[in-house]
Amino acid sequence: MQHPVGSPLPPPHQPGHGPALGWSPAAHHPGPPQGPAPVPPPAPGPPTAPRQAPAPPRQAPHPASGPAPHQPAPAPGPHHLGPAPASETTGHVSLPPGGPVAVPSVPPATAAAPDPTTTTLAVLLIGPAGAGKTSVAKYWADHRRVPTAHISLDDVREWVRSGFADPQTGWNEHSEAQYRLARRTCGFSARNFLANGISCILDDAVFPDRPVVGLGGWKRHVGPGLLPVVLLPGLDIVLERNAERSGNRRLTDEEVARIHGRMAGWYGSGLPIIDNSQLDIPDTAHLLDEVLSRSIASPPTW
Repeated sequence: MQHPVGSPLPPPHQPGHGPALGWSPAAHHPGPPQGPAPVPPPAPGPPTAPRQAPAPPRQAPHPASGPAPHQPAPAPGPHHLGPAPASETTGHVSLPPGGPVAVPSVPPATAAAPDPTTTTLAVLLIGPAGAGKTSVAKYWADHRRVPTAHISLDDVREWVRSGFADPQTGWNEHSEAQYRLARRTCGFSARNFLANGISCILDDAVFPDRPVVGLGGWKRHVGPGLLPVVLLPGLDIVLERNAERSGNRRLTDEEVARIHGRMAGWYGSGLPIIDNSQLDIPDTAHLLDEVLSRSIASPPTW
């Protein structure tokens, strides 16, 4: 076949490539279209069966149509079952909030004396430095037949490390503020323990001539059911025990004598007083149980 004179020839076909990009016969042959360009024969390959009409393309299922009929639906896994029942939840214990400790109920006159070793109590052990408050409180708490916690005000005060206001360097607004903060912290802790069935014994050197800072503050923070007991041995015993201390827990003899003299004001206050001058720690703890039994039967007025 011959092309008209001046008509360009189509570019030669190269194996593996289609027509040259940008080449269009219509751009060079005005007039009616001449039909599609001839398609080169495919590369020779292995003999095949007679050619048949291709099957229509298979339509993919729409995402919302679900799996094909011949495919079984997947079995539900754990993520299809919803949240676990509340009974299977672990790692959570509901704790009741702490409230003011109420005054112990007075048993009827015909009832036997209450047993303080099996009763949930809030006890405040008062005394001067060297009276043995902390030692007696720990022993008493260790040997109870019911859960009991010991909270020492001095220990909580010393939680403050940098900026600790040591009362030995002078009682001022900073030392008093840290004392009040520690007492309030102890009170909150005691109320939380007691609300969850754990008895508490707290110890502090409370002065009778400062009711707002001392005993009144404990009553506000713990509750009217707090049972105060005073440990007050003789001055010579207090001086001897203080001499065995070290660090900021050890006071001068003059300071110990001054504190002991102020503590004498508890006589006549109506609070129970234990003179443990000649008693060891177990005997003092046993006597404390007897005093608490009387306090439960007839709560002191304070």
